[in-house]
Amino acid sequence: MRALTATVTLLGVLAVLAVGAPGVAGAATGPWLPVGSDVARPLDESQGLAVVERPGGTVVRYTGVATIPPGVAARGWNHVGDPGAGHGYYVEPYQRDDRGAKLFRVQAPDGSWAEYTHALEPWEATNNSFAAVSPDGRWLVAGEWGTMDRLLVHPMPGTAHPDPGANLPLASAIRLDRPVRDIQGCDFVTPTQLLCSSDDPAGALFGITKPLLQVNLANPVGAADVPGRVTALGQLPLRSACRGEFEAEGIDHDERDGTLRVVVLSPGVCVAFDSKTWRLRR
Repeated sequence: MRALTATVTLLGVLAVLAVGAPGVAGAATGPWLPVGSDVARPLDESQGLAVVERPGGTVVRYTGVATIPPGVAARGWNHVGDPGAGHGYYVEPYQRDDRGAKLFRVQAPDGSWAEYTHALEPWEATNNSFAAVSPDGRWLVAGEWGTMDRLLVHPMPGTAHPDPGANLPLASAIRLDRPVRDIQGCDFVTPTQLLCSSDDPAGALFGITKPLLQVNLANPVGAADVPGRVTALGQLPLRSACRGEFEAEGIDHDERDGTLRVVVLSPGVCVAFDSKTWRLRR
C-alpha cells in the first residue's frame, strides 16, 4: 500500500509539472517580466551565478556546495555565495563558521586564480552572501545575512587591490534608507542602481516575501559612503510542483541583452528536480 501511495504521489507531481503548477510565474515583478527558466541543479547551481565576458567567449558561471574546491573547504571556508563578474574578472565570495576572515577567490581574465582575505571589522557579520563588481571595475560590493541597513564596499581585488598577501580592507558602505533582510545576491544595472534578491521569509519589511529589491544610489560607489534608496519591485517568481518555503538565491544582470537571472530553489523534495534559474526582461 505504501508503494502504491508513493507511486500515485509521484505521478501527481509529474502531472503538475507537465501542466504547470499554480503560482506567480507569469506575473511581472515590477518592470521585470519572466520570459523563461532553466533547471537549477541543487549541488552546483544553487547559490548564484555570474555572466563572465572575455575575448575568448562569454560563459555563465554558477556556484553551489559542489563547486567549492576541496582545498578551500579544508581550510574552513565551507560556504560559497552568489558570484560576481566584470571586466573579465570573476569573483567567488566565501565564508567560514568562525570569525577568522572572509575569502574572495578571484579569476583574472587570463584564467589565473588568486585568493584575497578580508579580516572582519568588530561589528561585521561573518556572512559573505554575494559579490558584485562595479561597472567601472574598481570596487566590489558584498553583503551580509540577516536584517541590515548597509552593503559593504571593498577595493576590487586583482586591480584596485592587487596584492593577495595584504588584507582586503573595507573601503566604504552603501547606507540604505530602510532595512533589508536576507539579501542573497545583488548586481549592478547601472553605476547608480543595483538589483538584489531577498530571501525574506516574513514579508514584514515590504509587505511581500522573497522580494526583488532595487537600490538607487546617490552616487557611484567609491571610497566614501553613499546613500542608497531601497524599493521593493515585487515578489520573485515562485513556482513548483511542491508546496512550502521557496528559497531565493543569487542574481545576475546580463549587460549584453538586459536579461535578469535569479535562482529560486523549490520547496521540499522538489528542490532536487524543479528548482529554477528564472530569466526576466523589462
